[in-house]
Amino acid sequence: MQVFFSDVQMRHAPREFLVRGQWQPCPEKPERATALKAALLAAGHRVELPPAGHRAAIAAVHDHRYLAFLETAHARWRELPGASTTVIPNIHPNGRGVGYPHSVVGQAGYHMADTACPLDGDSLDAILASADCAIAAAKSVLAGARSAYALCRPPGHHAFADMAGGFCYLNNSAIAAQILRGQYGKVAIVDVDLHHGNGTQGIFYDRGDVLTVSVHADPANFYPFFWGHAGETGEGAGKGANLNLPLPLGSGDDAFLAALDLGLAKVRSFGAEALVVALGLDAFAGDPFAGLAVTEDGFRRIAGKLATLQLPSVLVQEGGYLCPELGRNLVAFLEGFGGA
Repeated sequence: MQVFFSDVQMRHAPREFLVRGQWQPCPEKPERATALKAALLAAGHRVELPPAGHRAAIAAVHDHRYLAFLETAHARWRELPGASTTVIPNIHPNGRGVGYPHSVVGQAGYHMADTACPLDGDSLDAILASADCAIAAAKSVLAGARSAYALCRPPGHHAFADMAGGFCYLNNSAIAAQILRGQYGKVAIVDVDLHHGNGTQGIFYDRGDVLTVSVHADPANFYPFFWGHAGETGEGAGKGANLNLPLPLGSGDDAFLAALDLGLAKVRSFGAEALVVALGLDAFAGDPFAGLAVTEDGFRRIAGKLATLQLPSVLVQEGGYLCPELGRNLVAFLEGFGGA
């Protein structure tokens, strides 16, 4: 299986994020990618550098004002008297009103759902490099590869078309799906991250050409709280093209696999011609977020079920945080998918 990663992605190194009113060390750190890449190399995978600069593929998914904000926010922020070295919003407009602010402080609140997606001086380069990996993987599949894996970091599935959130800035899975749509009439995104892929759902919620399926911890008591409930099924042309399969906290392999079976049945009935897997490894029992209890063998079995779809597939890395088993879980998944 082709694997794409760029060391430029390591430049984004957030130090803290807000948890229950307290600043805590941020788990979305460069060492995640170090562990995943090392495991890939040890398992015999060759890691390729993605080509850079595919802004058109990003602009096909993301709002132009949002992209301008990502490109200019840090420099503008640093010009403010007494500003911190990092862009972190201090205002979140509920519903976001009808106006669009000129102030970078207002724009930070408009374009950032929470405090978990800070922008430092080197963040943009890493964010774009992460998207480049997804773009390269999708183009590899378009060129005839049966599957390709993008080691995207920072992740992307919480990013909406015009809003960052939950460590995510550009929605790599959505970008990959939109690229696949250039050749395939119907594309499915199956998200197996611990957290609901709310940004991915939002981007395609009123479209009938991209099916979004997510198996995740129940948002009634877990991030992202406001999205991911079973009653969210799409709107307009997208009605019926979104399937959420929330699980009780602490659910293990059997419950996850049973929910996934429902999701795969939906993919088949939808008639998907290509697949994007939003691959979170944070459903693992030993992950720091501790929301679900999937095992290493569970990831292998999840991948095996996804492989039965027999579709051209782009695997995009989402969550999965530092623990001794992180790299092993990735290798197990790729083995299960048939990419060892």
